Amino acid sequence: MYFPVSGVEINPLIPPLVAFIVSSITASAGVSGAFLLLPFQVSVLHFTSPSVSPTNLIYNIVAIPGGLYRYIKEGRMARPLTWVVVVGTLPGVFLGSWVRIKYLPDPRSFKLFMGGVLLYLGIKIVTEFTGGSKKQKAQNKALEQKFKERVAQIKAESNKKIAAGLPADAIVKTKSFSLSKIEYEFWGETYSFSTMTIFTLALAVGLIGGIYGIGGGAIIAPFCVSILGLPVYTVAGAALAGTFLTSIAGVVFYTILAMTAVGASANVAPDWALGALFGVGGLLGTYCGAYIQKYLKENIVKVIMAALILFLALQYIIQFFI
Repeated sequence: MYFPVSGVEINPLIPPLVAFIVSSITASAGVSGAFLLLPFQVSVLHFTSPSVSPTNLIYNIVAIPGGLYRYIKEGRMARPLTWVVVVGTLPGVFLGSWVRIKYLPDPRSFKLFMGGVLLYLGIKIVTEFTGGSKKQKAQNKALEQKFKERVAQIKAESNKKIAAGLPADAIVKTKSFSLSKIEYEFWGETYSFSTMTIFTLALAVGLIGGIYGIGGGAIIAPFCVSILGLPVYTVAGAALAGTFLTSIAGVVFYTILAMTAVGASANVAPDWALGALFGVGGLLGTYCGAYIQKYLKENIVKVIMAALILFLALQYIIQFFI
């Protein structure tokens, strides 16, 4: 099948299959997988024009609702965290879209940027195994153990697999939400953090996401878990929701830019057909990933992601200098 906007010719079954595999793994960590699909489009499909960024955002729009529905249904949405992420990310995405067209239209320079972003993400995940607060790690480990024991108890009592959802008491309950602090409770534990810290992070992430073609969940989720000490069970839904809404804004902005003289000459219009194919696979993958999250150890997901990310990062950085 030929896609005229991107110039890609490929079997139409491959994009959804690749997206399904990627998103099934990454959704367990609260990210859509767009940061790994972009290298696939650039290196395998040779889709290197600026329009690859908004095409990647289309994947987010189609793929995320499956996982998002699952997190909302199971009561694992930290809503104050979600809205602060969205409000902070939106202006950054708009600025990032403009930077991508103006300063990074060259595929070689864009690959170096991709390598830098991926290297940061990989290192961030790796440091979770070796650094960070011992108190926070112990708290999260105790929560995970408590969670698994409760799931095992329910399965034993019912003598069958849990049909859907988490135990009734494993939901996020907002305790306070102000400009200075957000505080919520999850399974008997209280978590609090600065509202402005999240807002500032989201603004910076939006800028990077607008350039790269991701909503930002891949950067925000590891930060919330490793630095703020929040359990991944509560961060995942908020990260996906923020990514979904900011991806819509990014596609709209790129589409508007494509109608201008500068945007048209730079070829920034998204490839809706290709993005939708990736999105269909991602839709099924994020739903499955959100479902299987409670049966996977966090470390398993992180090891797989870190290995993939660091491999790709080094490839792009080395290619720039060779």
